[in-house]
Amino acid sequence: MSQQQISYRKRIDRVVNYIYDHLDEPIDLQHLADVACMSPYHWHRVYRAIQGETIAATVKRLRLHRAAGQLAQSKISIEEIAERSGYCSLAAFTRAFTQVYGQPPAQYRRAGSHTRLQSAIERGEGQLFPVEIKTIEPMTLIGLPHQGDYMNIGRVFEPVFGWMGQAGLLPQMRHAMATYYDDPDSVPEADLRSFAGAVFAATVDVPDHFESRTIEGGRYAVLRYRGAYAEMSTAYRWLYGTWLNNSGVELRDAPCVEDYLNNPREVAPSELLTDIYMPLADE
Repeated sequence: MSQQQISYRKRIDRVVNYIYDHLDEPIDLQHLADVACMSPYHWHRVYRAIQGETIAATVKRLRLHRAAGQLAQSKISIEEIAERSGYCSLAAFTRAFTQVYGQPPAQYRRAGSHTRLQSAIERGEGQLFPVEIKTIEPMTLIGLPHQGDYMNIGRVFEPVFGWMGQAGLLPQMRHAMATYYDDPDSVPEADLRSFAGAVFAATVDVPDHFESRTIEGGRYAVLRYRGAYAEMSTAYRWLYGTWLNNSGVELRDAPCVEDYLNNPREVAPSELLTDIYMPLADE
């Protein structure tokens, strides 16, 4: 990657970090040109060319992703969530949310798949998700660490995918993965540790500030999850609470890994596919 490409990449990364830090505030798209230190005449074209979507689409996607998490996992009022998401009225927020998530916010909170799955877990229902035991070889994950709310891991996925796109490495990517080191039910949100990156089919040149982590080889229970990332915690509860208790297997001292099989920019949240890898001891 040329020095000019690296310069543009750093500018885009500054903008993405700014958006994450200011999701609760009005985001002036012209001000983002100042954050990127670029002319407002060219800023939007450069961003779209590098990121593959408009800046407005990025802001909307990240705000609605956070809103879905707040609806599924908190008791924050829908009116407050709408205001935090930058919508001037509840009606405008409801239209935007329904367009992306397929149902109005109130219905999503009351009867989304997270509530149906939790009820099924409480009733002790059996095979809610497909699970397959696999043995894999060690893999090298190249990317960036993240600390804080797991729902915000996209904050580091954005520069990882931006780098791959600019360097022409997307055809060589085998997996887009993240490793999660802490239990969000027992570790304070601010202290949660994770790592997001990609596994490649061949050796690639890595930017200086990127890191590599080894995903251990061995046996894993692999759960195939379909749906919004905001609702995935329910799948974890079923995997650990129901499937594990009935499986006769033992856990191994290694972190869980998620393998993201499609792109949230290209498919609806309900169609996102994720493989959750839970490490198992040898037989």
